[in-house]
Amino acid sequence: MQHTEGKFTGRNNFNLYLQAWLPDTAPRAILLVVHGIAEHSGRYTNLVNYFVPKGYAVYYFDLRGHGKSDGKRSYVERFSYYLDDLQTFYNLVRTENPNTKIFMVGHSMGSTIAVDYALAHQNEMNGLIISGTTLKAGSSINQATILMAKILSVILPKMGVSALDASGISRDKAVVEAYVKDPLNYTGKLSARVGAELLKTMAMLQKRLAEITLPILIMQGSQDRISDPASSKMLFDGVSSKDKTMKIYEGYYHEIFNDPERQQVFTDMEAWLNARL
Repeated sequence: MQHTEGKFTGRNNFNLYLQAWLPDTAPRAILLVVHGIAEHSGRYTNLVNYFVPKGYAVYYFDLRGHGKSDGKRSYVERFSYYLDDLQTFYNLVRTENPNTKIFMVGHSMGSTIAVDYALAHQNEMNGLIISGTTLKAGSSINQATILMAKILSVILPKMGVSALDASGISRDKAVVEAYVKDPLNYTGKLSARVGAELLKTMAMLQKRLAEITLPILIMQGSQDRISDPASSKMLFDGVSSKDKTMKIYEGYYHEIFNDPERQQVFTDMEAWLNARL
């Protein structure tokens, strides 16, 4: 297993951190990971440790305002900036691997970014794997907070509105403790602008899901409080893909890659991938 890291230039000349884990032989396929809000790419070691020894390459980068990348924490001027950065990163990965299949893996807000990206670029990918689908706000976010984010996004866009409830990410207390102590995670209040931009994008995607036709695997924990599990059903029912699969994991929390029974999640992902290689 080989590890590489570096930086690339995103929109507005932001320096964005990237890394990759590569198998010792030519990769069977590439998993291009888009992480969630307030976290960073280094939190996907469970996925790396499962798939790279099986011959997959895993590429990911820290979104602007996250981890080791430039930008104010928990802030983005426009949601489309995430998509511009993702396109640049995708092009880098494709240039390095011109003939290898690419499956995009999006978690939480990363799932929203991945689905949005697929609207214009699905012909460039071989499939979508979606975790913690975010098309509706979770039960931990009330309507008053949503309204406040929309208002403040216009007049005070950088003001913090609401922090994520870390206890909802995993049933494994060690994972929650590590999340809170990790300096590359953001545990403060998320800005009004990023909240409003996410809400606007989710509303747009709900109207355009039928445009998506590529193979898609949708996975979510039934007890996810951060992203509404109803989002998965909405995504499954909404896309026009003939090849679509949905798996709801009973009792799991938001980060199904970090919950105690994650082995089942990875086994299901591997079977789905193997059937499409």
